[in-house]
Amino acid sequence: MTVMTEPIAPGIVRRAVAVTGLLFALLLVTLVLGLSLGSSDTSVLAAVRSLMHEGGDGELLSAIVWRIRLPRVLLAAAVGAALSVGGLVFQALLRNPLAEPYILGLSGGAAIGAICGILMGLARFPGVGLLAFLGSCATLLLVLVFSGGRGMQGGASLLLSGVMINSFCSAIIMFLVSLTQDARLHNIIFWLMGDLGRGDLFQVGILAAVLLPCFGVVFWYANVMNVLLMGRELALTTGVDIRKVTVILLGVTSLMVSATVSQCGLIGFVGLVVPHVFRLILGSDHRVLLPACMLGGGAYMVLCDLLARTLPKQGEMPAGVITAMIGAPLFIMLLKRTK
Repeated sequence: MTVMTEPIAPGIVRRAVAVTGLLFALLLVTLVLGLSLGSSDTSVLAAVRSLMHEGGDGELLSAIVWRIRLPRVLLAAAVGAALSVGGLVFQALLRNPLAEPYILGLSGGAAIGAICGILMGLARFPGVGLLAFLGSCATLLLVLVFSGGRGMQGGASLLLSGVMINSFCSAIIMFLVSLTQDARLHNIIFWLMGDLGRGDLFQVGILAAVLLPCFGVVFWYANVMNVLLMGRELALTTGVDIRKVTVILLGVTSLMVSATVSQCGLIGFVGLVVPHVFRLILGSDHRVLLPACMLGGGAYMVLCDLLARTLPKQGEMPAGVITAMIGAPLFIMLLKRTK
């Protein structure tokens, strides 16, 4: 494929390195804040010391940092990175700034599969994760079919199809929840709103093992996505196999979304907010946008989860509530601009 073998300009490399370094530092800062703040606030130095030396003095603090906060902030960073990159890929492939896994119903389809797995008593990995992936793929297929096969050209038909499928998925989810009469009901409802508090380091490791190869595939096609934004005709003249690229990227994105949903439930609008903000700041070159969305999306999700833990005076709220409160007004603004 000729597009991927073209040399990268030194200016693009320097810009990508600078953006990556800056956002990596921002991600580290948010991770430290996530480790330090919560229902029992600690100093940054105390949290870092507990992270470096498990046990010993301050065993309670070490247990809080290692067993509760560290898995949570790492899970939030992974989920934010996956959803942000997924939103960026959808917007490039479908050439629609409003395209996002949650809005188009992929997250809802993955949630249906995950709930079925939970009700069947399957293990979170691979049983629940596999059913979530199948649900997201089925939803994506339905959206493309109902949009009349014009997904690559964007337009209102794609968005309306996604909203329709998403509403249908919500109805099925409520139906499945209504069938649950035992103690799992509360857990499922809380999980559906985006619960990051139930992960452990083992689950985070599994999620990372799924996401890292997906990120590698998406980075490989970064310049191809630049060409796709310019139109199908130009992509064909430069040797891009549009059908192959579309199938690969949509499949990889569906895998990322289903993996995150199986771990923490429905978290919406991250794939809309983060790519849109960075596109306004950095431009439309995906070789720069992809690392920015991955690192910036991780930092954004950690901050949203931190707000979800610290805003309520007692207890906490699901992180999906915070992302919806931020993302829904932005979606309305983008919709008005698109019109």
